[in-house]
Amino acid sequence: MLRSVLFTKALLLTSGLLLSLSLLASENVADNNTSTPVETVHGLSLYNSPQLPPDFAYFPHVNPSAPKGGTITHTAVGGSFDSTNPFIIRGTPVTGIFQIYDSLMASNPGEPFSLYGLLAEGVRLAPDRQWIEFDLRPEARFQDGEPVTAYDVVFSLNLLREEGNPFYSSYYSGVERVVALNDHLVRFEFNDTESRELPLIVAQLPILPRHYWEPRDFTSPTLEAHPGSGPYRISEVDPGRRIVYQRDDNYWGKHLPVNVGRYNIDRVVYEYYRDRDIAWEAFKAGLTDYRTDARAATWAIGYNFPAYRDGLIKRITVPDVNPSMMQAFVFNLRKEKFQDPRVREALSLTFDFPWLNTNIFYDTYRRTESFFQNSEMEAIGTPSEEELALLEPFREALIDSHHSERLFTDPLPIEHPTDLRERLRLALDLLRDAGYRIENGVLVNSETGRPLTLEVLLYDSGLERVVQPMLRNMARLGVQTSLRIVDINQYLNRVRSYDYDMVISHFPQSNNPGNEQRDYWTSAAAEAPQSRNRMALAHPAVDALVEQLIRANDRETLDTIAKALDRVLRWGFYVIPHYHSGETRIAVWDKFGYPEPFPAYAMDLDAWWVDAEREAALQRRNRRR
Repeated sequence: MLRSVLFTKALLLTSGLLLSLSLLASENVADNNTSTPVETVHGLSLYNSPQLPPDFAYFPHVNPSAPKGGTITHTAVGGSFDSTNPFIIRGTPVTGIFQIYDSLMASNPGEPFSLYGLLAEGVRLAPDRQWIEFDLRPEARFQDGEPVTAYDVVFSLNLLREEGNPFYSSYYSGVERVVALNDHLVRFEFNDTESRELPLIVAQLPILPRHYWEPRDFTSPTLEAHPGSGPYRISEVDPGRRIVYQRDDNYWGKHLPVNVGRYNIDRVVYEYYRDRDIAWEAFKAGLTDYRTDARAATWAIGYNFPAYRDGLIKRITVPDVNPSMMQAFVFNLRKEKFQDPRVREALSLTFDFPWLNTNIFYDTYRRTESFFQNSEMEAIGTPSEEELALLEPFREALIDSHHSERLFTDPLPIEHPTDLRERLRLALDLLRDAGYRIENGVLVNSETGRPLTLEVLLYDSGLERVVQPMLRNMARLGVQTSLRIVDINQYLNRVRSYDYDMVISHFPQSNNPGNEQRDYWTSAAAEAPQSRNRMALAHPAVDALVEQLIRANDRETLDTIAKALDRVLRWGFYVIPHYHSGETRIAVWDKFGYPEPFPAYAMDLDAWWVDAEREAALQRRNRRR
């Protein structure tokens, strides 16, 4: 659901921040550094002002009269879970848990860069961007009846930064301190006034109950149904099998404009399956009723079964409006054998996308090439003068790390042969240049005599058909390859200890990349547990470009910096990119209602509802089978 945006940042953030000009009834609070009062507003926006006025009744895309009730059952593939605490390193967190939490402000799925009051009814941002204040709603309550106060906000930020996943320490690093000025007024003071997105980042801070967590060990996994302040509460925990969330009839915020017409479904269930194929059979049998279909073959030919033919299942495609996510095989640069970019480039040539697309994907995908694919941030052609100006201070370091000047001179996308034989021939030449030779059919290092080996680590057997053709091509070069599929807990433990040669990772991007880029690429994240920098990339040029990206003052500057960063990453061959479809494919049992058209920037599953008559008819039909 959309609440996961709080932590994955799929919709918002970065670049110019302006406030709505609308005044609330709450009293203005003066800036500490000036006698001029700072205006209290109802929303924040990255560009201009929020589209919706202070007196908006609900988001334009919702059905304010949507009925309440029913159940939606999702599929969770990948093993099990052992914790209901998603904020820490230890344990495997349960799916869907973020919907029990509220934040200070909420995003509108119909706008790309705006937030409106949720826990906070008013907000003030200092003109010099040194602080932001939020007026909390006095009626806000946690699910155990305790009030939500400014002291809970202070506690939440400090707890996440000090005891949570290291990601939070990086993500909120621009906050100097947070202070509760009274029970319902909280101020964030910034040490980084150039990060344009920072005020919006703190506005989406998940608020945890101090009275619950303070006496407990936050760093230990737990299966307790702890309270949040959101529209759903934890109802049932069956470890490793299912998690059930129940709509809270007493939810304090159900009448707020950001919530009207949303959170309509009574029970949200996630059923766990270890195998994707078993999960597919469960969906066909009606044991689950909503799935995102990521397998091209299933979407193309898999729906020839009675329930679909009888019109009981609907298929929906939703165009992607954000940059296409980079999914890729990631090299572990902690391993000496992957330090040479010629080795990484050679191995990337063994990924035969045209063959996969024709023989497995029914020609439904396009190859992903950029880390900002399908956006104005994607680097295309040769570097512009503005990009070169950003890269020039690091010319020597980049040439040394990339073993080439191509970054400065050659166009993107990279021109590699399309014919597999030519690609493998080029790959072998690169490996020889990197100091390898063929010895009895095995590729060995000329100095050490050690063979080049590579193991791909997975937890999902469904991706085996993508991995095996690439490993066969690597074997043709003399590389000793293997594929290891482990359960989710083993996988997480190995990833946390950096015990892998290659894993599959994802790098989602919003239209305005910002603070999360530190967790993807920077030196500080290279050794941080559970960071997204799983290739352990540590390069001064990347670190500098990320910081410049975060501090971009306008859209044109941001796009230029992103293009320069894109070039450094692509010419470094740190990953072997996969593919994308440009749309999200969804299959549902036909018992849901939803507003159409979908909002522009997210589908907003929270605005769906269950048709009671159709749900009852499906239940009767499935009981008779």
